[in-house]
Amino acid sequence: MGTMSRISSRIGGIAPSATLAVDATAKAMRAAGQDVVGFGAGEPDFPTPDHIVAAAEKACREPRMHRYTPAGGLPELREAIAEKTARDSGVTVSAGQVLVTNGGKQAVYEAFATLLDPGDEVLLPAPYWTTYPESIRLAGGVPVDVVTGPQAGYRVTVEQLEAARTERTKVLLFNSPSNPTGAVHTPEEVREIGRWAEQAGIWVLADEIYEHLVYGEARFASILAQVPGLAERCVIVNGVAKTYAMTGWRVGWLIGPADVVAAAANLQSHATSNVANVSQVAALAAVAGPLDAVAQMRTAFDRRRLTMHRMLTETPGVSCPLPEGAFYCYPSLEGLLGRTLRGRTPTTSAELCQLILEEAGVAIVPGEAFGTPGFARLSYALSDEDLVKGVGRLSALLAEAA
Repeated sequence: MGTMSRISSRIGGIAPSATLAVDATAKAMRAAGQDVVGFGAGEPDFPTPDHIVAAAEKACREPRMHRYTPAGGLPELREAIAEKTARDSGVTVSAGQVLVTNGGKQAVYEAFATLLDPGDEVLLPAPYWTTYPESIRLAGGVPVDVVTGPQAGYRVTVEQLEAARTERTKVLLFNSPSNPTGAVHTPEEVREIGRWAEQAGIWVLADEIYEHLVYGEARFASILAQVPGLAERCVIVNGVAKTYAMTGWRVGWLIGPADVVAAAANLQSHATSNVANVSQVAALAAVAGPLDAVAQMRTAFDRRRLTMHRMLTETPGVSCPLPEGAFYCYPSLEGLLGRTLRGRTPTTSAELCQLILEEAGVAIVPGEAFGTPGFARLSYALSDEDLVKGVGRLSALLAEAA
C-alpha cells in the first residue's frame, strides 16, 4: 500500500484560490509593518446595513434559531428570495425552487455536482472567476475555456460559443456582470445567448451575484427573463454578499427546476445541513428590505471605477477597457512583459504581480488565476484615498520599465 498518495488526486488537483492567497500575502506584509495597498479582495468595503445586523441580533435570542432547521433553508427566507427574484430579475419562481446555500460558492459547487457526470463539458467564458473551473472539475466535468479579449470588452459571442460546443457540452456558465472583468452583456446579447442555448439544448448556469452593481448606460438582464423557454434547463445562483455588503455572513442561493433543486438539497443535507439560522434571518431582512444600501455603494463604486480606469489608462504599457459592472478593472499588462524593471525582467503577469507587491507594496491578482495570463484584476472596493495611493504607486513603478 506504500504507493498510495496521502491526498486524493481529486482534492490534490485543486488550485488554491489565488485571490485569497494574494489577500493573505498582503495582510501578512501589513502585519510585518509594511504599508501595503491591497486590490485583491472581492468584497465591498462597507459595513452590513444596521437593520440587517439588528435582525440578526434579535434572532440570536430566539430559541427556535438555536435548533436545526430545514436543510434547504428557512421557509420564510425561500419565499422572500422567490419574491426578490421576481422583483429584481423579472423571473417568477416558487419557494420550492429555491435552495439556500452557504454563500454563492456552495451554490455553484452544488449546481455542478448535481448537473455533471464525468466527461461532461462546461463552456466557460474567460476571463472567469477563479472558483468556476475547480467546481467543474470536482464534479468530474471538463471546463472548456472560451476566451474573450479586451477589444470585445470581454463579452462572449454566440459564434464563439457555437465554435466551442461539442456533443459532450452540457452547460454554459454565464456571469454578467462579470467577475473579474466587470463586463456587462446588453439585454439583446443576453437574449441571443439564451436563445442559442435553448436551441442547442444545453443548460445555463447563470451567476447573477453582481446584478445590482452596474454603472453608466449598462443594464443587468437575467437570461431566464430574456428567454423564458430556458426554465427547465436554467439554474440561477445569487446571494446577499455583494449587494448588501454581507460577504462574511455566508448566505447564497440556487434557483432552478424542482428536480435539480431537490437533488442539490439532498446533497446539502449530507454536506452541511442548514445554513446558520442567524445568517438566514439577516439575509431575510436584506432581501425583503430596501435597496438603499446598494444604491449608496454603487455611487461610491462608480466614482472609484472612473478614477481607477483613468489612472490605469494613463499608465504606460497598460491598457484597460472601462468596466461596466461589479467592482473590478481588468487591465492588460502584456505591454510590460519582457521589459526590465528594478533589475528584474518579468515574462509573465504572475511574475510581474509578485514584483509589484515586493517593490511597490501593491497587491493585485495576476490573470493566470482567471484563465488569461498577461492580465491582472484590481478591485476598486476600497477607500478612494487608498485607491489613488495604490494605483499611483503602481503607475510610478511601471513607468520605470525599460
